[in-house]
Amino acid sequence: MKKWYKQLHWQIIIGLVLGLIWGLIASITGYTAFTIDYIQPIGTIFINLLKLIAVPLVLASLIVGVTNLNDVTKLSRMGGKTIGIYLVTTIFAITIGLTVVNIIQPGDFLPTETQDQLMSSYEGNIEGSAQSAKEVMERSPMTFFVDIVPQNFFKAAADNGNMLQVVFVAILLGIGLIQIPSDKSKSLINFFDSLNEVIIKIVDLVMKIAPYGVFALMAGVIVDLAGDDIGQALNLLGALGWYCVAVLVGLLLHLFLVYSSLFKIFSKMKLTDFFKAIRPAMLLGFSTSSSSATLPVTMERVEKNVGVDEEVASFVLPIGATINMDGTSLYQAVAAVFIAQALGLDLGIGQQLTIVITATLASIGSAGVPGAGIIMLVIVLQAIQVPVEGIALILGVDRILDMCRTAVNITGDAAVSVAVAHTEGLLGEMHLEDDDE
Repeated sequence: MKKWYKQLHWQIIIGLVLGLIWGLIASITGYTAFTIDYIQPIGTIFINLLKLIAVPLVLASLIVGVTNLNDVTKLSRMGGKTIGIYLVTTIFAITIGLTVVNIIQPGDFLPTETQDQLMSSYEGNIEGSAQSAKEVMERSPMTFFVDIVPQNFFKAAADNGNMLQVVFVAILLGIGLIQIPSDKSKSLINFFDSLNEVIIKIVDLVMKIAPYGVFALMAGVIVDLAGDDIGQALNLLGALGWYCVAVLVGLLLHLFLVYSSLFKIFSKMKLTDFFKAIRPAMLLGFSTSSSSATLPVTMERVEKNVGVDEEVASFVLPIGATINMDGTSLYQAVAAVFIAQALGLDLGIGQQLTIVITATLASIGSAGVPGAGIIMLVIVLQAIQVPVEGIALILGVDRILDMCRTAVNITGDAAVSVAVAHTEGLLGEMHLEDDDE
């Protein structure tokens, strides 16, 4: 067994803690500019490296997976299961969020003077999100399906936000390859198989700098939040403390209740072993706040450590990174009710059911839209007739909570891949390596 400090997940945790400490020191001592100019870019480079390999990894692994499957019917069945389970877990997430926020009532703890200060500070940040939300709501119900089919593959591949388009093209290529004689398809399949192996090795290389990238990302987050006034940041966290508690409690309940139930229904896997196997992906999701950037690591851990077959992982995980937002949807529910409580508005059962329906649809409808979390929240608030200006109350702590909900989103993607793999008979043995034990 490796010494604990040589294990990857511990190195990432150490990077997170040291980044937090440095961010606080920089804010207190006036090294904010130095951190932004010389430390934060290291984190940006790390995220860019992960994003760089995301598209070719999805393309190569999915094409190989489809050609190995050699059965279009099985592929469509797998797609139906994936979307269905994602929708069910999203509804459970929203329901848990509503239950927690109604029990804790965090809006009642926010002082009036703090409300006024937050509303004035962040009022200018809301207009862009409101306009984007309006554009999403005005789209045809079929727009989501139209957007899946790209006009130009290279344009789609140039933007990680278009991952569903890359998935569509990969599936189309895979189906095309299994429809032609094997002597003509073999060389191209071998090419993508080799490309897939190369990219997996690149993921291993990128992960060697993960602790440094995480340190830089965390330091940047703290500096952005606190600026040169750490006292103001702490006061803000204190004022919104109960709101943060409600979100975090909801996320933890979803992690341990919904996903453990999912495993009991679909596999014999222990939830604790599952968490051990995907720890690096969860920690990276927390530090990067990006499901797409973390996708290469999530796919590697799910295939290599959890035992999900490549056919399933390469199909389920890219779709999940785009449309599965368990953590974000739960956050929408808590945030919407919190804002209503803070503004003195009483939401009835009908309005809270509207939150469930709207947040579920918005989690799919706004997929691929930059800043999707806030845009989804605007849509939810408009649906229950709560002033969207109330978003100003939560923007100050949104970055920290975004890190937490992204970690849950990634965990949900991986958990659903386990469930789908089990139903397809494609779930192998779990392998906990030295750095996971």
